[in-house]
Amino acid sequence: MTNIAENLKAVHARMDSAAKDAGRAPEDIQLICVSKTRPARDVHLASCEGEEHFGENYLQESVEKVAQIGTHGVTWHFIGPIQSNKTRPIAELFDWVHSVDRIKIAERLSRQRPEALGALNILLQINISHEASKSGLLENEIEEALKVCCALPNLQVRGFMAIPEATDDKALQHTNFAKMNDLLKKYQQSYPQLTELSMGMSGDLEAAIHEGATMVRIGTDIFGKRNYS
Repeated sequence: MTNIAENLKAVHARMDSAAKDAGRAPEDIQLICVSKTRPARDVHLASCEGEEHFGENYLQESVEKVAQIGTHGVTWHFIGPIQSNKTRPIAELFDWVHSVDRIKIAERLSRQRPEALGALNILLQINISHEASKSGLLENEIEEALKVCCALPNLQVRGFMAIPEATDDKALQHTNFAKMNDLLKKYQQSYPQLTELSMGMSGDLEAAIHEGATMVRIGTDIFGKRNYS
């Protein structure tokens, strides 16, 4: 059986070590526990260890899980691909959306976000490795996306998210994450509210933190191998 408490201690130790090596304060990096495919009881166990932020990829699964767990003391992040006809429950249930990869999605989230919940925090997903198989804005699309999305009501654009190409090459990991940090700094000049960089997973969190990640999305190293059955 996966020992979630012990795994969380190990992940936080890695994060703290990486932050200190980079000359950063560990408390400036938020752990997002990626609970996709995991049962609600695993979210509950992690919550009992003090975790508050949970990331979900699959809409139907996440709707059921939010209904079971609730929102008290839990911040829900949607981090998966978004189909345009599935935006309403995302706008209604989540606190953060990391995977806004086109203006149309942002516009729908804005229209469908209940005003009583306050602004929905969103991140623009950037395809930093230019992979054809992945969603995300290319660098030459960011300016227009920011211009439109930052003007939409009921949304707060907070920064960028990226899933660079998977690689064990540490130098390449650093290169891709550094590109993301450079992009954030570039657009912060015009949009100072852009403070967040969601990047880094179980296999590359150290490189991500070294290059400025403010959120790391960790699943396997907390909950064990995923069950897709």
